Formats: sequence, structure tokens, C-alpha cells
Amino acid sequence: MPAISLSEARSARWSIGSVDIDGRVIAAPMAGVSDQPYRRLARSYGAALAVTEMVSASPDLQHSRKSRQRTTHNGERDPISVQLLGADPQHMADAARANVDRGAQIIDINLGCPTKKVCKRLVGSALMKDEPLVQKILESVVKAVSVPVTLKMRTGWDRQNKNAAVIAKMAEQAGIQALTVHGRSRECRYHGPIDYETIAWVKGTVSIPVIANGDIDSPAKAVTVLEKTGADAVMIGRAAQGQPWLLSRLNEALNNGKDPGEPDLMEKQKTTLWHLKALHEFYGAEQGIRIARKHVQWYAEKLNAPDSFRRAFNEAQTPSAQHQLLNALFEQLADQNSTDEHD
Repeated sequence: MPAISLSEARSARWSIGSVDIDGRVIAAPMAGVSDQPYRRLARSYGAALAVTEMVSASPDLQHSRKSRQRTTHNGERDPISVQLLGADPQHMADAARANVDRGAQIIDINLGCPTKKVCKRLVGSALMKDEPLVQKILESVVKAVSVPVTLKMRTGWDRQNKNAAVIAKMAEQAGIQALTVHGRSRECRYHGPIDYETIAWVKGTVSIPVIANGDIDSPAKAVTVLEKTGADAVMIGRAAQGQPWLLSRLNEALNNGKDPGEPDLMEKQKTTLWHLKALHEFYGAEQGIRIARKHVQWYAEKLNAPDSFRRAFNEAQTPSAQHQLLNALFEQLADQNSTDEHD
């Protein structure tokens, strides 16, 4: 693989407040994806931090099954970062304290989620329209806990109203210790080009670490993004779905200037089977079978699995049936590789 390097040498070790971060690749908080099994897998592949999927700060939901599952950290490596979603400063402060009691070492505030379901409740990226309320939330959460508080946001509400730099400065003054900027507005959701200029603008506005996010899907892209933005790290979301080993490739490229390339089929099999088993164990058979379907479909897509496998896996009704189908797929892929090598 060709060497990939940054023009400016940077240490892989940095910090978010008092918390040391060893690496410049961070696994993004993704709703319905970044659960405990995924976070453990991301860390095993070199992610310096794996943020939880967003947890509601609503008092009515703090003790729900979903909230408990999202804030279970057994088996995870430090540091633990929990992302909170809400628009009430007191509720956000209370939720921050509760999650620190449950093991969170970093609290992340969500100003980035662009989905209609979230924004119609005037939370997530919808909050970027209300800068005074954002300031109250930031100050309330920072005062509530002794651990570092971070913020994830978009460039702005829409293409015409990019206020990320304004909120970034406000956040720094409130005591926020790091910022993640997804290089799109809320209006863009997950489509269209990434606005690196605004990420660079934010980086030049504050003295706290800035993490670049959005469509970083290769080692070369990660290097380019850090070059263009001056960011301290990259956050990887959808690109790692079905290929968590991408995190390791990015890590190697940023730290050592080399892309090790794709792992062999045996490692992919080991990883996919571990993930499947971890989902069954964490959620229990019934829920685990259902949740495993979307994760394995992402793996299947990256492996170019036949449609017949995808249909059969979605119809499987027991953990053992899912396990057997996945093993059979890898045996089929291994046979194909062997045939191709001898042709």
C-alpha cells in the first residue's frame, strides 16, 4: 500500500479536558447502531473513543429499557462517553449527573441529529436555531458534572444560516472541552458535499480540540480532511457499518502513514461472528435476532453476499440459525476465493 501522510506531524495522543485520548479516530454516536457490542468492537479496531448512541434526557425515559441498554458499559474500555439529547437545561443537567454516576467519563451534547423525528421536538440540530437556549444548556450541563463535556453539532440550520462558529465560541466560553462538527447543515441531512471550510472556520475560532465528521470513508480521505480542516481528530459513522476494520486502517494511516488494506476473509469472519454473538448475548435471543439483521445486512453488502443469503438471514428465527447461515456464507466466499486463485 502507498504511504499516506500528513504534511504536519501530529501526536496521536491528545486530551479532552482531563481525559487523555490515545488516537485520532473516534467512532460516532449513531442511533440504533452504537450500542455496547458495536462500541466494544470499534475500540478493538483502534477507535480512541466510541460514543454511545444518543440518550434522551427526559425524566420519563431515563429508566426505560432502551436508556438502560444504551448506558450499560460492562466490558468497555475507558474513556466512556455518553451522548445526551434534550432541550431542557435542568433535565440535561440531571441526566448528565445520572450518567456520570453510571460510569460516564465524558458527557456529549447532541446538537447534530438532523432527523425529522428529533427536530420536530426541537432538539438535536433544531436547537441551533435558538442560540440563547443552547447557551443555557451548555452552562447547565458543564456546571452539573466534574467530567469533561463535549458538543456535537452541524454547520448550521441550513445552507444560508451557518452559525457553527458562533456556537463554538459560546461553547468554549461555557466550559465545553471539545467540539465535533459534521460538515453539513441540518437541511442537508446526510446528502451533498461536506463543507470543510466551516469546519476549518470553527477550528480557527476556538482553542479547544475540534473533531471533523462527515463522509470520511477511506484512509486517504481521513488524511485529506485533517489537512483541509486542521482538526485534531476524525469521527467515523456510517462508513464503518459492516466494516469496523476500517477504523483500524484509518488509525494506521493517521498514526504511521500507511494503509494496511483490507483484512483477510478469516478475520472478517471472526469479527462478524463475534459481533453476532455479542448482540445475542447483550439483548437476549428475541431482541438480539431482530437487531442482528440490520448489522449483518451491512456486513453482507460489504462482502458482496448473494441476495439469497440476505433473505435467508432475515427469515432466521433463532440465534443458532443465524450463526449457521453466517458460517455457511463465509465457507461459500472462501471457496469462491480459492477457485478464483486457481483460474
